[in-house]
Amino acid sequence: MDIAIANAHEGLWRTSPNPRVGCVIADASGVVLGQGSTQRAGGPHAEVVALRDARLRGHSVVGSTAYVTLEPCSHHGRTGPCCDVLVNAGIAKVVASLADPNPLVAGKGFSRLRASGVAVEVGQRGDESRELNLGFFSRMVRKIPWVRMKIAASLDGNMALLNGASQWITGPEARADGHAWRARACAILAGIGTVLADDPRLDVRGIHTERQPILVLVDSELQVPLNASIFIADRAVYIYAAIEHEAKQRALEELGATVIVLPNDQGKVDLSEMMKDLARREINELHVEAGSRLNGSLVREGLVDEFLVYLAPKLIGTGLGMLQWGPFTELSQALSLEFAGVDRVGPDVRLLARVIGRDRF
Repeated sequence: MDIAIANAHEGLWRTSPNPRVGCVIADASGVVLGQGSTQRAGGPHAEVVALRDARLRGHSVVGSTAYVTLEPCSHHGRTGPCCDVLVNAGIAKVVASLADPNPLVAGKGFSRLRASGVAVEVGQRGDESRELNLGFFSRMVRKIPWVRMKIAASLDGNMALLNGASQWITGPEARADGHAWRARACAILAGIGTVLADDPRLDVRGIHTERQPILVLVDSELQVPLNASIFIADRAVYIYAAIEHEAKQRALEELGATVIVLPNDQGKVDLSEMMKDLARREINELHVEAGSRLNGSLVREGLVDEFLVYLAPKLIGTGLGMLQWGPFTELSQALSLEFAGVDRVGPDVRLLARVIGRDRF
C-alpha cells in the first residue's frame, strides 16, 4: 500500500476531475507484479495501468492481490468498471484504502467484487488517500469544490504596497512552489480587479504539467478586456457575471470562454451558487489567487476551506492587507483555523491553515 500511495501522488497534477488513485498488484509472497496510477480523464484508471504493467513484465496475476487507494469503480463513466477488469484478470483479493464517495460507486464496487468471489479488505492508509483526494470527496459529498486561498504577504500581513506594487514580496522558490499548488487544482479563481490591475496569465509555468487548470473569473459587469492575457490556448475559461451583456458575451464566447450569469440581490456574482455550479462542472479543487476584496467576500460567506500563505521575512508598513473583512468588536468573531503545515520555502515560510472542522464531511 505504501507503493500504491506513492503512485497516487504521482498523479497529483494529472487526473482531475478524477481522483488520484494508485494500484499495486502483488503475489502471495509480496513480490510486486505491476503498478500504476490513474491517467488523464478518459484514460485508464490505476487498476488497468497496473494490470498492463504486470502483463508487460510477463507476469500472471491470477490469484494475486491488488492494493488500491480507492474503491474500484463499478460504473460506466469515461471508462468501463475497474472491478470487472480485476475479476476478469483473476485477482483473488483487493485491499483498498477506502470507499469511493461517488454515489455511482459508494460500496457497489466492493459488492461486485465479493459477489464474484474476490476477497475485500478496506482501511489501509485511508486517511492519506482521502487527504490526497479531498477535493473529489468535497465535490461528491458537499456538492462544492474544496477551496484553497493562496496568499503571498509580508510578515506584517500585506499583499502589496498602497500603490499596488507587489512584485515580488516572496522569493523565487515560493513562487515556484505556488505554481506546483496551481498545477494540482482543477481551476484557478481570480477577480476582475486582479485582471485589470496586473493582466496576469494565471497559468502553470516553470514546472511540467500535463494540463492547465481551468481559469475562473469573477467579473460582475463583464469588464474583462478581450485581449486579456488569461485567454491562452488549451485552457477553458469560465466567467461568472451578474449582468446580461449580449454583445460582450458573444465576443467572449468567440474567444472560447463560457459566460455564466449568476447575480445575487446586491447585483454582484452569487459566490455560493458559483461554487455549486463549479462542482456541477466537475471542479474538485479550486485555487484562489485574488485581491483583498474578493478574498474578503469569499471568507465572509464561509466559502474558503484552507489558506495557503507564503510569508516573506520583510515588513512593508502600511499596505494592502490579505483580505477586506470585518472590523470585529470581539475576538470570538474571528475565524478559527488550525495549522496543517508549516514549512520553509527558500527564505520564506509556507503556512497551510485549515478552517477547523471544515474537512469533516
